[in-house]
This record gives sequence, C-alpha cells and structure tokens, in this order.
Amino acid sequence: MSKKALSEKALIEKAQSGDKKSLEVLLYDNYKIVYGYLLKLTMNEEITKDITQEVMVKAILNIKKFKGNSKFSTWLISIASNIYKDMLKKDKKVSRVDIEKTLIKNTQSLEDDIINKDTVKRIGEVLLKLPEEKRMVFILKNHFNYSYKEISKILKCPIGTVRSRLHYCIKKIRDFI
Repeated sequence: MSKKALSEKALIEKAQSGDKKSLEVLLYDNYKIVYGYLLKLTMNEEITKDITQEVMVKAILNIKKFKGNSKFSTWLISIASNIYKDMLKKDKKVSRVDIEKTLIKNTQSLEDDIINKDTVKRIGEVLLKLPEEKRMVFILKNHFNYSYKEISKILKCPIGTVRSRLHYCIKKIRDFI
C-alpha cells in the first residue's frame, strides 16, 4: 500500500471518529477532482459550484457511511454523479456557460490560445450531444483514468454497460471529428 493510501486511510478513520481537521483535509485534497469532473459533465460553472458544495455537505454528513471499499475520491465522484442525475430529473433545462473561458487559462501564445479554445469547444460540443450516462463514463475513463470496475461502482451499472457506453462515446467523437 502506498504512503498516500495509508495517510488517506488514517485521515478517513480519524474523520469517521469525529476529527474535523482530518475531514477538512480529505475534502480539500479532493475538491479539485470533484469540481473538475462536474465542470466537464455540466459545462456550467455555476451549476458545478452548486453541486460541488452539495457533494461536500453530503460527504460531511455521511462520512461514517463511507466503507473504504474504494478511494475517497471515487466515493465523492459517486455522490456527485447521483446529485447530477437527480438535478437532471428535476430540471431538464441545464444552461451552459462558455466553457472555453473556464478551461483555457495561461496559454503561451495567441496561436496556442486559439487552437486550445477551438479544441475545447469542439470536444465540449460533442460531449454535450451525448446522453449524460454515456458522457459520465467517457469523462471518468478519459479524464480521471478510472478503471471499468471503478466506473461500474460509481455509476452502479455492470462493467459490460460501462464498456458499451465508452465504445458509443468514442464512435460518436470519431464520427464528429
């Protein structure tokens, strides 16, 4: 077991015993992962901020329910996915912000800036056309390098379904590009 995994396990145990500082460290260490996942998923900075906050609150309230069968970040991503799905059920009209403004920062030159914005915009357009359950699989696999097994646990679906959804996404992206 790696040193990071050991320290995460120790932090989780302390947090579950009521140590607020340990819980704070866990949430702080994983905030960017959750935020990045949701930003890619929603393509909306305001919605991403709202859902990320809701994820953190749920994690605080339910830390004792975390069983440790996965990484802490995987548990948070699972919570985020469920909150996002619930939000979609309630409000089908999810507005999107100009995502390239959010993702493109500190480029080396004007040329790089234009190329990056175009690439992000094109990929974003393709991802937005995909159903959310397929988009979630693509983002978890390609942006966060989760295994099929981990994605299966996060999204609560069989590994075969994960593979099928990923194959569908890749085909659609190839067709578009």
